[in-house]
Amino acid sequence: MSPTRNFTAGLSRTCSFLSASLLGTLIFAASATTATAQITPSRESLSDLYPGKAYSPYAQSGFPDEVFWGDTHLHTGLSMDAGLFGARLGLDDAYRFARGEEVMASSGQPAKLGRPLDWLVITDHSDGMGFFTDMAAGKPEILKYDQGNRWYTGIQKGGDASAEAALDLIRTFSQGKMNPDMIAEYSPGGKTYASIWERVVDAAERFNDPGSFTTIIGFEWTSLDAGDNLHRNVLFRDNGDKVSQVVPYTTQAPVGSTDPLELYKYLEAYEARTGGSALAIAHNGNLSNGIMFPVDKQFTGRKVDDDYVEARAKWEPLYETTQIKGDGEAHPLLSPDDAFADYETWDVGNLDLSAAKTDDMLQYEYTREALKKRPVAGRETWHQSV
Repeated sequence: MSPTRNFTAGLSRTCSFLSASLLGTLIFAASATTATAQITPSRESLSDLYPGKAYSPYAQSGFPDEVFWGDTHLHTGLSMDAGLFGARLGLDDAYRFARGEEVMASSGQPAKLGRPLDWLVITDHSDGMGFFTDMAAGKPEILKYDQGNRWYTGIQKGGDASAEAALDLIRTFSQGKMNPDMIAEYSPGGKTYASIWERVVDAAERFNDPGSFTTIIGFEWTSLDAGDNLHRNVLFRDNGDKVSQVVPYTTQAPVGSTDPLELYKYLEAYEARTGGSALAIAHNGNLSNGIMFPVDKQFTGRKVDDDYVEARAKWEPLYETTQIKGDGEAHPLLSPDDAFADYETWDVGNLDLSAAKTDDMLQYEYTREALKKRPVAGRETWHQSV
């Protein structure tokens, strides 16, 4: 097996991405040039663009010319939120479903995609990975804690009690109030956590079939500042021999942090240690309450300086613009002349609704506004590639 993940049919990480659709689904775009289909290029431009002769521009060319469909943001029952809301299937079923096989859904109904995906990234939340699975199974080591026992009891009752238990767990995590002793085994340093990550890597290796179906190893870093969303999905371009040398980065102290700059340090250390390659994809700025695309200062109070801009541009070349928790491209107050700016708008508050949204926050949450404020480090204005 090659040392790096070969995106299907040899497509490299440097290919263009089109914007995300439901649940973070993205497509790998084949060509770096778009919009040429509507014009007739000159002989000179063809000679510059293609290595072949002008009358046959695709002869002897080596650029990608196919589109591959996949998903950069999929959770299994290993993630607390997915498990709480009924997604109980595991890693193998997720891969089988993605590559076109029929599986039995969590609802007990058979399910199958109309068209198989070409590639998949399972990005289970790094914080508490596997915690819900063991809690739902009634593991004594979890139920001995008041929090774990309360949530387990609610889930077992079902109905409104189960929904309240789910929301209570999410609120508790969002506010950083999870019992550290209870969650220790499901955090870096815990034997349980290490074994779960081994399973994640192993499943990706087993289902990776270069040229047919590509699995990309990843996780979701679930940063929340008092409920304000700064989530990132981390994707590794490498096979298990490199990725297994680390465990995912988390947000819970003392090991993790909610600061994106600390995540970038983790990615830097990963590449230095393994010789591998990784990137991060942020999402749901619409639930950040104005901290996803800062202009003057970061949510930590530190100035947005060259170091911040350069680091973010390096590690986050992509952004997940649209997904199930609301569109993140445009807002009707920011784009009043755009009839589609109110599509799938979720703008009530932050992720756990602990703080309401105000209009002044919106300009720092949506990609269209972020793009208006960009270019390069060394200037006073915000420059972020989205």
